[in-house]
Amino acid sequence: MYFAALLARTEDGWEASDTDLDDVETLSDLTDLAREASVDEDTVLVFIEQEDAWFGVIRVDGEEDPRIYVSNASAATRSSYGEILLTDELLGREPGAEDSIAALEELVGLDGTEDGEPDNANHNSDHDNADDDDGIDAVPAGPLGDTGLLSDLGLPEAELLMLRTDALVEIADALGAAEVLETVR
Repeated sequence: MYFAALLARTEDGWEASDTDLDDVETLSDLTDLAREASVDEDTVLVFIEQEDAWFGVIRVDGEEDPRIYVSNASAATRSSYGEILLTDELLGREPGAEDSIAALEELVGLDGTEDGEPDNANHNSDHDNADDDDGIDAVPAGPLGDTGLLSDLGLPEAELLMLRTDALVEIADALGAAEVLETVR
C-alpha cells in the first residue's frame, strides 16, 4: 500500500494535500506537480511511502533541481514509484547506461559461451566468484540520496537516517507539520 502527499511551505506554515501519482511517470512530472503546489516558489516536500518497505522525500525549492532521499534504495527499485526517484544521477550511473547495456545484451550473448557451445554452469573460477554486486545494476540496500535535505527545516541527517516505521509522521512532526499531514493521511 502506498501513501503520497505534498507539504507546501507558506508564510502561514505548512499546507498538506494528498497526491495522486497515477499520471506521474518521471521525476520531471513529480517536480512539476510539486512546483504547481508551491506558493511564491517556497519549499515543497513530496512524501512517498510504501508501507513497511521504504519511503522517499523529494524537496523542491523554486526552480532549483529537486533533492531526493530514499530510505531503502533496493526496496524502492521493486516499486514503480521508487523507480521514478532512483534516477541515473542518484545511482551514480551515466545517463542512459541501463538502456545501453540492455541493447548490448540483446545484440550479443553475454553468457560467456559461443553459439553452439555448451554452457558449463558448474565452472568455478575466482573470477566467477567475484562480487557480482559491483556491476552497474547494483543498488544499495540502505539509504540513498541527499541526507541533509531536511536539516535546515528541523530534521538533522542523523535522525533522518534512523527513521524506519512511521517515518513520514516523524518527519512532519520535526517540521511542525504533523497535524496538517494527519488531515490527508
